[in-house]
Amino acid sequence: MILVTGSHGQLGYEIRRAVGSLAAVAAVDVPEVKLDDPAAIRDLIRSRRPRVLINTAAYTAVDAAEDDPQLARAVNAVAPAVMAEELKKIGGALVHYSTDYVFDGSKAGPYTEDDLPGPLGVYGATKLAGDEAVRASGVPHLIFRTSWVYGSRGKNFVRTILDLARAGRSLRIVDDQLGAPTWSRMLAESTALVLGMTGAVRRPDALRERGGLYNLTSAGATSWHGFAAAILALAPPALLAAGGAIAPVTTAEYPTKARRPASSQLDCGKIRRAFDLVTPDWQDSLGLVMEEIFPPG
Repeated sequence: MILVTGSHGQLGYEIRRAVGSLAAVAAVDVPEVKLDDPAAIRDLIRSRRPRVLINTAAYTAVDAAEDDPQLARAVNAVAPAVMAEELKKIGGALVHYSTDYVFDGSKAGPYTEDDLPGPLGVYGATKLAGDEAVRASGVPHLIFRTSWVYGSRGKNFVRTILDLARAGRSLRIVDDQLGAPTWSRMLAESTALVLGMTGAVRRPDALRERGGLYNLTSAGATSWHGFAAAILALAPPALLAAGGAIAPVTTAEYPTKARRPASSQLDCGKIRRAFDLVTPDWQDSLGLVMEEIFPPG
C-alpha cells in the first residue's frame, strides 16, 4: 500500500492519480493527521503500515515562515524525520520533496545534488533540515528536489497571476530571480515512473540501491516576470480586458520578509542518467496547464 500525506494539495492530488496503477493508495491530510504532531504521525504509520509513504505536505509560505519558524520546522523538518524513523522500523520507504531554496543562489550555473546548500531563510533552512534527517535515518528513500511548483489546482503562482489579471490589477513582478517553473503533474508522473522502475512498492529496500537525492524540475529557466508574462500570453483575451499592466522590477525594488536566491536552477543530469528521465521544457508544460484551465472551444 502507498500512503500519501498532504493529499489535498496540488502535488498530493496529482500523486494520488499517478501512483494508483502501482498499488492501492491511501491518502490523508488535515484534519485526519496534523504534521506538526509527531505522535499523530507515529500513530498513522503504525496503523496503516505502508510499504511506501509519499510525503507531499510542507510548510511553503516562504515569508510567513520568518514569523513562525517553530511551525515551519515542525512540518518541514521534524515531520519527515519522524516518518523516516517509523518507516524504517516497519521496513517501508519514504518519498519526500525538497526545494531549490536550500541554496543561496550565488552559483553561476545550475546546482547539482553535490553542491553545498546555503539557505537564505527559515523555509529553506527547515526544508534542508528535513532532507538531512531523512538521509541520516537509514530508511530507504527518494528525495526529489524541485522548484516553483504550480498546477491547475490549488494556490500557486499561475492561479495568483490569473486572479490578479481578472481583477485588472497592475503587476510588478521580480525579473532578476531565475528558476524553473515545474508542473505538479510532471512531478507526480516522474515519481510514479521512478517507483515503477525501481520496484520499490514491492520491495522498499530497492531504494537502498537506486534511491537517494535527485533534482527534478522542468527543463529551461525563466524569471518570475518571464513566468508571469508567459501565463498572460496564454490566457484568453477576455480575461485581460480589465487592462492591468505587468512591469518588471528588481529584487531590491520589491523587498520581501524572506530573502530569495537570485538563481536557483537545478541540474537534472543525475536523474536523467539513472532513469533515462528527460523532463519537458517549462513552457511546454505551462501550455498544457493553461489548456486545462481554459479548455479550447
